[in-house]
Amino acid sequence: MILSRIILGLLALAPMTGYDLKRHFDSSARHFWAADKAQIYRTLARLVEEGLAEIEVIPGAGAPNRQLHRITTGGRAALEAWLRSPVEPHADRDPFLARMFFAEHLSPEAFRALLAGRREEAEALLAHFERLRAEAAEATDRGTRMRLATLANGIAHARAELSWLDETEKELP
Repeated sequence: MILSRIILGLLALAPMTGYDLKRHFDSSARHFWAADKAQIYRTLARLVEEGLAEIEVIPGAGAPNRQLHRITTGGRAALEAWLRSPVEPHADRDPFLARMFFAEHLSPEAFRALLAGRREEAEALLAHFERLRAEAAEATDRGTRMRLATLANGIAHARAELSWLDETEKELP
């Protein structure tokens, strides 16, 4: 259900084709919620079936028709109900931390390589988030402020990850 509500939230920002929706998802929500193209398109179709989104067919001049999806009044109500509902607990699944838990079975070199790989990922993610922040327009409305706050959370988490890696590397024998 969360993916469907994220999609409704994106459609509340602006009407989008499936392609546009996937592109917007990948540049925003992907940083806190995972979904592939097939999941997004299946969920979008279900939202239309449920009357929470609707399709406007835009004739293509010499190209295939485009299907523009819009959130409906019912979709806005469902989005608001979800936003007001208690946050569902979730369990993180982190393959890196699962490996860290058993890393005593690695040689020191392999352990350092494991940490170096995670550091490279965290640095790349931090650089990506900081680039997004630098390119973002200043917050002039509440919606933009909330999206920038989400981005700030990602930056803080990436920095915390790098700090944790520094401390962990210091503790290596």
